[in-house]
Amino acid sequence: MGTTYIIIAALVGLGLGGFIASLFLKNNAKKLEEEAKEKAKSIIREAEINAEALKKDRILEAKEKYLKLKAEFEEDANKKKAIIITNENKLKQREQVLSKELEQIKRKEAELDSKKENLTAQLHSVQVKKEELDRVTNQRIADLEKIAGLTKDEAKEQLVEMLKDEAQTKASSQIKDILDQAKLTATKQAKKIVLDTIQRTATEHAIENCVSVFNIESDDVKGKIIGREGRNIRALEAATGVEIIVDDTPEAIIISGFDPVRREIARLSLHRLVQDGRIHPARIEEVVAKTEKNIDEEIVEIGERTCIDLGIHGLHPELIKMVGRMRFRSSYGQNLLQHSREVAKLCATMAAEMGLNAKLAKRAGLLHDIGKVWPEEAELPHAVLGMELAKKYKEHPEVCNAIGAHHDEIEMTSMISPIVQACDAVSGSRPGARREIMDSYIKRLKELEDLALSFDGVNKCFAMQAGRELRVMVDAENVDDQTANKLSFDISQKIEKEMQYPGQIKITVIREMRAVSYAK
Repeated sequence: MGTTYIIIAALVGLGLGGFIASLFLKNNAKKLEEEAKEKAKSIIREAEINAEALKKDRILEAKEKYLKLKAEFEEDANKKKAIIITNENKLKQREQVLSKELEQIKRKEAELDSKKENLTAQLHSVQVKKEELDRVTNQRIADLEKIAGLTKDEAKEQLVEMLKDEAQTKASSQIKDILDQAKLTATKQAKKIVLDTIQRTATEHAIENCVSVFNIESDDVKGKIIGREGRNIRALEAATGVEIIVDDTPEAIIISGFDPVRREIARLSLHRLVQDGRIHPARIEEVVAKTEKNIDEEIVEIGERTCIDLGIHGLHPELIKMVGRMRFRSSYGQNLLQHSREVAKLCATMAAEMGLNAKLAKRAGLLHDIGKVWPEEAELPHAVLGMELAKKYKEHPEVCNAIGAHHDEIEMTSMISPIVQACDAVSGSRPGARREIMDSYIKRLKELEDLALSFDGVNKCFAMQAGRELRVMVDAENVDDQTANKLSFDISQKIEKEMQYPGQIKITVIREMRAVSYAK
């Protein structure tokens, strides 16, 4: 019996313990569930906060990009607006010039009408006088026939026989004079055409250097441009291919390089970097790439504007780009685009004077040096290369021949070719158009003075005005006035025979008589 109670008590204890354990586990599961819910809510709140911050950052970035694009658009729009305003001003100026010319033409027409009336009156007066003169002449002939006992025809025959031999001699002499006069007139006419063409074409000559100067507001900017241990300046030189010289020159940085396009890219890139203030290698590469793209667009714009100014239409886009590249090239110190524009105007004027096609001549003059701006290496001379490019882009055969023949690499087959050659020589050989090497320039002046000193009676001589004038001082006791005139002529003749020089040289012989006395 006692054992039975013990067993029952044990079973009751086990049941109660299981119930308590079950109740405990249930409470723990509920707590874990509540903690998990709280943790999930916390994660959701944190995610919402992060999403809001990310959204604000994205909005700020979008606003910055919008403002940047807006600034670039406004800058481009301002440039195009400036170009439009410039073109409108040019059109207004041309309209004013045409109005003035029209007024002059009307005035000249009125003057011509007045002169015509005067000439008509004078002609009538002359006609009356001629009739009176004929009447008097006939009367005198009749009187002479009575006195001489000969008729008019008989006297004429005798006079012809007497003057026949003399007339033949004079006729042969006159034929020679007429031929000489014709040759002289032809030469003068050719010179007149060239001189009129040069006088009607006025262009400026720009001398290019191998360095550009970038001005800065203060020398503090130099440190930013150099960067830590020179990393910024090295990155800029590597990206642009030029040499950046930062020295003690106040508020200036020197950009050195033989390629004007690279110098311009470096200058514009520096300008943008300094304005932006963020100067580091990655930013430098980004700005240089953008500047190169802008320069390419500017080259096309320059080519198109040049064609519009010269009135040349239908040029191939690649040829327009080459014309634009001429702005950044130089030949012997002479800007290639200015030289080509001048040659084009000279060719058009000269062709018009000679009755040829002025438009084709102008086109050939503009394109005659495109072989110099071809970006790839070529073994052909620039004239032949330019001709091949013109043929490739379907230019007129006369234009192609003029381009290829302007340095005599090929045979000339049209009248435009010698015109282009002559105008190229006129533009290039004009004093001041191209830069001479200093050593050869000084040597030429020294030879000029030595040549004058070789004459007897010359004491001193000085080359003035860059060699365009030579002043010769002579001994007044050994050289009189007549000898001074002869000496000036002899020196000029010797200079023409022995020296090469542009333009002309004025020789001035100065004979000075000095009377010197001393008061003791």
